[in-house]
Amino acid sequence: MTSILTITLNPTVDIFSEAEVVRPVRKVRTAQERRDPGGGGVNVARVITALGGQAEAVFLAGGATGMLLDTLLEREGVARRALPAAADTRIAFTVFERASGLDYRFVPSGFTTSEDELRPCIAAVEAHDGAYLVASGSLPEGAPTDIYARMADIAAARGARFILDSSGDGLRVTLERSRVFLVKPSIGELEQLAGHELDDDGVHEAASALVRRGAAEIVAVTLGAQGALVAGAEGVLRLSAPHVAARSAVGAGDSFLAAMVWALAQGWTREDAFRLAIAAGAAAVTLPGTQPCRREDVRAFEHLMDGSRA
Repeated sequence: MTSILTITLNPTVDIFSEAEVVRPVRKVRTAQERRDPGGGGVNVARVITALGGQAEAVFLAGGATGMLLDTLLEREGVARRALPAAADTRIAFTVFERASGLDYRFVPSGFTTSEDELRPCIAAVEAHDGAYLVASGSLPEGAPTDIYARMADIAAARGARFILDSSGDGLRVTLERSRVFLVKPSIGELEQLAGHELDDDGVHEAASALVRRGAAEIVAVTLGAQGALVAGAEGVLRLSAPHVAARSAVGAGDSFLAAMVWALAQGWTREDAFRLAIAAGAAAVTLPGTQPCRREDVRAFEHLMDGSRA
């Protein structure tokens, strides 16, 4: 079984709770609180583990909250390596308002890191002897914008497949400087790269352009409730998401990516891996808060998938 390494430079402890109504000034009483490990690569490792795969989560962690993050991952049985950070790991809050059915998400920017703190992350990439490496999540303050590009170059030199899911400069610089195996922007992130809003044809063209210029072998664009699109040298595949009763969109993109990478690592075709990814994203939104998708739910959604080539 292929081991997959995930890198998270700006992880979180995710706290979720529910309230009847969210109002300013007055105290908002909450219930159903849960704490989950969070951050892009951390979530990817959680979902791969839940699907029965082997993944190791490498992440920066600092202070008491960093210790809590490590403990939460231990409880889930996720293989992990916490690398020391001087500052505390951030805490993100999500409150589900029952009256409206809306999530309110509060996500701090996180700690400020340094080149010295990041060196062990680079060393982990250099030492990984597996075929797949996932760098996912935002860059912390102080991180060089080319840090993911450096990781991609290291992976490419070893013949490994580097997968990127980030935003802002971390995404832009990597795609300008390096070639990745798979990149998973949301439609909003793809629009930021393009510099303007994109309609359906525009998403198709922007994703295909990244493939044509050699920035990525596969571009998977998540479109929220509209499903997703995958572009590669062989063409573009668009799949709609199954209709589900959504309870929270938190972590849906991470579940999508984790399922796709896990399936590709098992030797699945790209189309079948894409279908599983859509099923995983749908399974994630049926759960409240920051819970990752469950294996049984992903399998249940697979038979609902229906797509066509664009």
